[in-house]
Amino acid sequence: MKKIAKNCLHVVFLALALPLAAIAGFGRFPPTFSLAAHACALVPGVVGDYFRIAFYKLTLKQCSLYSRVSFGSFFAHPNVVLGQGVYIGSYCILGRCSIGERTQIASQVQILSGRRQHRREGSGQIGGASEADFEVIEIGADCWIGASSIIMASVGFGTTIGAGAVVVRPIASQVVAVGNPARAIKELCPDSRE
Repeated sequence: MKKIAKNCLHVVFLALALPLAAIAGFGRFPPTFSLAAHACALVPGVVGDYFRIAFYKLTLKQCSLYSRVSFGSFFAHPNVVLGQGVYIGSYCILGRCSIGERTQIASQVQILSGRRQHRREGSGQIGGASEADFEVIEIGADCWIGASSIIMASVGFGTTIGAGAVVVRPIASQVVAVGNPARAIKELCPDSRE
C-alpha cells in the first residue's frame, strides 16, 4: 500500500513539475534550467523533496524517482546521471556527475565538474565557462560522501569520503579517504558497513 501511495505521489509531482521542466527545455536550455533548479531547491519539506526529484526526472540525462534531493541542493548542469536510492543532503551544489545507486551525500557537499573549469590565458586572465574543460565526475554505487566535502575527481564504488575532504585525484573503490588532498587511509572489506 505504501509503495502504491508513493507511486501516486510521484505521478502528481511529475505533473506539477512539467511546466517548470518545459520552461527549462527539459534540460536543453542552460539559463532557464539554472533558474528552475534554483527555484526547486527552495521548496521546503517533503513536498520539496518530491517536487525536486520530479523536476530532475524530467530534465537530467538520467534520474531515478526513487532518490532524494534535499532542501537547498541543486544541479548546476543537466548532464547528470542519478542512480536509484541516492540521498543528497541539504545545501549541496552538484556539477556534471554520475552518482551510483544507494550512494549517500551529506550536507554542503560540492561536486565540481572537474579540476580545470577555468583556464588562464597567456596574459594571466581567467577564461569564462565557455572555454572550460568540464568533466563528468563518476561516484560509484554505495558510497558515503561526508559533509562539506569537495569532489573534483572520481570516487570508486563502496568508498567513504570523510567530512571536509577535498578529492583532487581519483579515489579507489572500497576505501576510506580523508584530508586535503584526500588520501586513502583504510581499505574496506566488501562486507563492511562503515
